[in-house]
Amino acid sequence: MLMNMRDLLAVAHAHHFAVPAFNISSNMLLSGVMEASEEARAPVILAIHPDELAFVRPSFIKAAVEEAITASVPVCIHLDHGSSLKQIMEAIRYGFTSVMIDASTEPLEQNIAITKEVVALAHAVDVSVEGELGTIGTTGPEAEAGTEEIIYVDPDDVETFVEATAVDTLAVAVGTAHGLYPKDKPPELRMDLLNEITARVDIPLVLHGGSANPDEEIAQAVRLGINKINISSDTKDAFYRACREVLRDTGLREPLSIYPRCIEAMKAVAHHKFDLFETTGKAALYPGGTHAKR
Repeated sequence: MLMNMRDLLAVAHAHHFAVPAFNISSNMLLSGVMEASEEARAPVILAIHPDELAFVRPSFIKAAVEEAITASVPVCIHLDHGSSLKQIMEAIRYGFTSVMIDASTEPLEQNIAITKEVVALAHAVDVSVEGELGTIGTTGPEAEAGTEEIIYVDPDDVETFVEATAVDTLAVAVGTAHGLYPKDKPPELRMDLLNEITARVDIPLVLHGGSANPDEEIAQAVRLGINKINISSDTKDAFYRACREVLRDTGLREPLSIYPRCIEAMKAVAHHKFDLFETTGKAALYPGGTHAKR
């Protein structure tokens, strides 16, 4: 069931749960996410970063769209961290149903102007838009791009931004970072800040850098109003750790000998996220979402 993010997250917002946005950069990760979401009867977001899109090529989006259309659970296909109008327009042509425009490093007025332009273009073809305020940190070269310094979002700016742009969802910087946290760099989420933001705006909020955060922090963020959480490193780490283990048998070379165990490893992580975000079983809340895939 292919949907845009506005309609998918409207249900999550009304029923107080969060939908994971799993970054997928291979057919194996796509298969694992879709299998887990069907098994969990959970809505899901397939997120693809421009760097990932450059690797898998636009033809990969056709496969993701086909998986979404034939799925018995709600699925959104989302461009993660689009940084230019060119990337946004290409994503819409490829079949994405949601796009993110990340102008968070620009001054507020410029961020608003850029986001407004994207909203006008995307909404004309029923594609939803995510914006971002504040900056997300980074934990190393294998993580998605981020900034060395986390700039916490200003609640006053959130009100101004949402009213001025008519954005569908908003990523707010409350202390997370992309990637897996080193032991000497624990996450520090500002729950007080999140609580103030949710009291001011009635819009689905997004938590970027959701991998490796303590479960109790994530659960609290969901209770406070987060409706979408980005997960990339956790599932990829499980998948490739399993790959390394499997490939210790140097005689293996066929995909069916190698990847099923790796997919099962990342599916276990996906199931944990569905449970933690209270997404498991929530496909039943959507029209046509009560029956399992045949």
